[in-house]
Amino acid sequence: MIDRSTVVSQSPAIFYGGGIAITPTSSEAESIFDMLLLLNKEISCKFERCAGISASRLQLLCKLYQVEEISQTLLQKEIGIDGAAVTRHLKQLEANAMVTRRTKPEDNRITLVSLTDYGRERIITFRQERSQFVDRLLQSFDEAERHQLADMLRIMNGHISDMD
Repeated sequence: MIDRSTVVSQSPAIFYGGGIAITPTSSEAESIFDMLLLLNKEISCKFERCAGISASRLQLLCKLYQVEEISQTLLQKEIGIDGAAVTRHLKQLEANAMVTRRTKPEDNRITLVSLTDYGRERIITFRQERSQFVDRLLQSFDEAERHQLADMLRIMNGHISDMD
């Protein structure tokens, strides 16, 4: 996360944490894009360090918490993560005894995934960690600013979706 107090002005560029340099010739849109990239990187790293799990793995666990069992392919589609990444995440979660995977008896090509009891217990803690992380991230925004930020992010997400 970029702390407003860490922005240091240096001629002829402004440097943000993480080595991102915005030159005077950069457009404001390019500067915003660079800051979004940096923010994404910082959020991912700091969230994982605080919560003890990556945001992607938590997303998988949250989806599994909602269902009794789901095919790995459907899970991948609903979460929107590529198949290889889902496989890596599930292997690690399985090694940590949070999920189980089994082949569907009627069709050996399908892998079914479910949370273990331990995984169900852990997700409660992970959700609390996520809530505390988000509260700290947004602590300087009032309710109106949070709504405005959410609206802008939804619009940007729509633009990204339209690029497919």
